[in-house]
Amino acid sequence: MTPGPSAFPELEGFLDHLASVHARTRRVVACIPADALEWVPGEGRWSAGDQVRHLAGIERWMYAETVAGRPSRYPGHGRELADGLPAVVAYHERLHEESLAILAELTPERWAGRTRTPAGAELTTWKWLRAMLEHEAHHRGQLYLTLGLLGVATPPIYGLSEPELRARSA
Repeated sequence: MTPGPSAFPELEGFLDHLASVHARTRRVVACIPADALEWVPGEGRWSAGDQVRHLAGIERWMYAETVAGRPSRYPGHGRELADGLPAVVAYHERLHEESLAILAELTPERWAGRTRTPAGAELTTWKWLRAMLEHEAHHRGQLYLTLGLLGVATPPIYGLSEPELRARSA
């Protein structure tokens, strides 16, 4: 995503970092077996499909909306939003692109200004968006765990697995 005409260095750097974070998440999402999309590890736990729908919805309908000065419209993470692996992946990508379009229009004033969270707290907008990245990393970790419980091979997050790193370390 190319930043909009109002882009400034801080926003450009954030959008570049967001692209990297999202690419790492996308690599894990690509490992989800279609027949295990809605498997849950226990009562009250989320499936991989729930996690991906949640990531998409929270980024678009909570974070992007609130930094644009609008109230959260988060719809949840249920199968009615996207059912089946192709639909879930498409939902994740479509909502991410919509989020990027909103974020790319932030002005320096809005970036440095205050955003009201759904809980009623007010934070500097860039700090709220930093929390969005931490939130994505949290759920990506859940995806790794869910896939690990299923015995699904996943890519190392930064290029080397732990055994590979150990082998290359002095």
